[in-house]
Amino acid sequence: MEKNRCAWCGNDPLYVEYHDTEWGVPVYDDAKLFEFLILETFQAGLSWITVLKKRENFREAFDNFDYKIIATYNDAKFTELINNAGIIRNKLKVKATISNALAFMEVQKEFGSFSKYIWGFVNGRPIKNKAKSLDEVPATTELSDKISKDLKKRGFKFVGSTVIYAHMQATGMVNDHVTDCFRYNEV
Repeated sequence: MEKNRCAWCGNDPLYVEYHDTEWGVPVYDDAKLFEFLILETFQAGLSWITVLKKRENFREAFDNFDYKIIATYNDAKFTELINNAGIIRNKLKVKATISNALAFMEVQKEFGSFSKYIWGFVNGRPIKNKAKSLDEVPATTELSDKISKDLKKRGFKFVGSTVIYAHMQATGMVNDHVTDCFRYNEV
């Protein structure tokens, strides 16, 4: 019997796998949170499937999403990245990834971990929404506005409210699986 899923994942095997195993699962690991932050940054203005299909290329190009290494990138590495056809070659987004790595480590210094900082906005527990259809799932919320504003104040780039809300969904800070999706109660 076919499982009920959120309509956005369609039937692309990569999308279905991501939906079924990752999306909405609470992430407390700083390295994984940074990976999603990078991917969401590059997704801005594009479809998530575009980024998902290039995820392994991003992993290779950005040193396995290691923010400590990314923070040390120089002009030569920047040039290498914007010439890498395997990723999304947006100069501003590549620059933002490097500066975001530095800002990420500053947050870690201040809060002990990025996880502690970001999950503090939801008191460490996911918000469980009750959308019956995709139409009821917002693109932004007052909370994503607040987090976006705070991140920008801390020097992060490409972290608008829509990007942050998508990050919250991906990392399980908010459960936006529709109520009849088989993952709704699992996450």
